[in-house]
Amino acid sequence: MSTMTKSVRNKKPVNWGRIGSYLILIIFAIIYLGPLLVLVNTSLKTMPSFMKDATGLARELHFQNFVEAWTKANFPKYLFNSLIYTVSATTIYIITAVFVSFPIARNYVKFSGPLLTLFVIALFLPPALIPQFQLILNLGLYNNPIGYIMLFIVNPIGIVILVNYIKSVPKELDEAAALDGCGYFRFVWSIVIPLIKPAIATVVVLHAIGIWNEIIAPTIYLTSEKYYPITRGLIVFQGVYGSNWPNLAAAVLMLTLPMLILFLFLQRYIISGLTSGSVKG
Repeated sequence: MSTMTKSVRNKKPVNWGRIGSYLILIIFAIIYLGPLLVLVNTSLKTMPSFMKDATGLARELHFQNFVEAWTKANFPKYLFNSLIYTVSATTIYIITAVFVSFPIARNYVKFSGPLLTLFVIALFLPPALIPQFQLILNLGLYNNPIGYIMLFIVNPIGIVILVNYIKSVPKELDEAAALDGCGYFRFVWSIVIPLIKPAIATVVVLHAIGIWNEIIAPTIYLTSEKYYPITRGLIVFQGVYGSNWPNLAAAVLMLTLPMLILFLFLQRYIISGLTSGSVKG
């Protein structure tokens, strides 16, 4: 009798709160991943099977859709253009943003607080499409890859994240570097940048995804097909082969693959970069 009593006492109560939390997370995961799974399922169907049952599971793995989308959509050219735009604009932006964020974070410039506030306010402002268009047109950079890249070298969210993260770096390092005769640019490049890798990785992912998925800017500023990024090229592909939904689904999946790889490569830095950048200040 005593043994049974002990076993009853030692039995842990069911944590219904935790179970409910997991169920809610599973439901949200299904809702979030549902459209992606439908896209994958559609990309693996043949056109006759899709027309016969558009929502049913693919009974055969028809990977030929990816090959056809790659050739028909001129993916190599458009993909190369997108890589050039994304890598160039992101590299220029990260380098300039770090050198702008550091003096603001350290209060080495006058009115650094109001200056940071202006960047925060800029997050909520709509893009100035008309003045931006007039500027690019007057500079002679319309329908020009250089002009298109220039559109993406300013982004206030990256400045905000970097400034708040740099504030977590001990200021004593600045004084020690100054005593050793280390110059400003050398100090930022050799010491600050390695210490803020999580914030930089976060900004890289956010900025690169924004450029990669941009659809309005290439539609407005790039008229020559040879300059089209992958998103603009996908519109052309959809206009020609829009009735072939399995091919279109395969093209969309290939469009998302590079940014997915970038995210998986940098995801271990992203959480710490966002959390630190959101609470420091």
